[in-house]
Amino acid sequence: MLETPRGGAGNGTAAADHRLMSIGTVLNTLRDEFPEVTISKIRFLESEGLIEPQRTPSGYRKFSPEDVERLGQVLRMQRDHYLPLKVIRDHLDASERGEGSALPAQGPSAEPGGSDLLEADEERTVARLSRDALLAAAEADEQQLADWETYGLIAPLPDGSYDADAATVAALVAELGRFGIEPRHLRAMKGAADREAGLVDQVVAPLLRHRNPQTRAHAEARTKELAGLIGRLHSALVHSALGVRVR
Repeated sequence: MLETPRGGAGNGTAAADHRLMSIGTVLNTLRDEFPEVTISKIRFLESEGLIEPQRTPSGYRKFSPEDVERLGQVLRMQRDHYLPLKVIRDHLDASERGEGSALPAQGPSAEPGGSDLLEADEERTVARLSRDALLAAAEADEQQLADWETYGLIAPLPDGSYDADAATVAALVAELGRFGIEPRHLRAMKGAADREAGLVDQVVAPLLRHRNPQTRAHAEARTKELAGLIGRLHSALVHSALGVRVR
């Protein structure tokens, strides 16, 4: 763990500001190791006091490399040790104070209610969002969302709400917009994503037709695995086409 305090570089220098990342950039950084992490998940961990990103005068979150490192530790401890967030927070805070402490031995069934705590945390992160909540999460306005929907980048659920994936897409499209990339520029990417989803559907369709619950669960796991692999391949191909070295 780096020694820099939580909240990242706070000395106000240009060099420190240059190190800060938007929430969309943080999401992309984490997704190689944690393909299922979402914008909602990151915001939830902030609300629980696990991270303390800086805020710009306009209210945008800015994350330091230390914030991202801490996020990775939190997600790793949830995934590998099934620990409640309070235990993770106490452990990381103790480590930052220089008070070494071993992680408690705990798994999905180590103690009554342990898995329930984890499931409750996850359930809160995937809750449906209202239109206003989506706009707030993406730090966007009504016109931007209307444009995204017009070009098919985001679509509401039948009840008019949005899921966590829509929030992630909205945040990333908004971030690209700050570089001058407009929704109309992303139509080809949306079309490619639809074709890739169709490819995954072809692979898992035979499993999904089974009545055996275990087989269907295996199909869901395989879908997530394939989605992660395709996402990593897409990223690698873009880097290769641009001649950018992936570190």
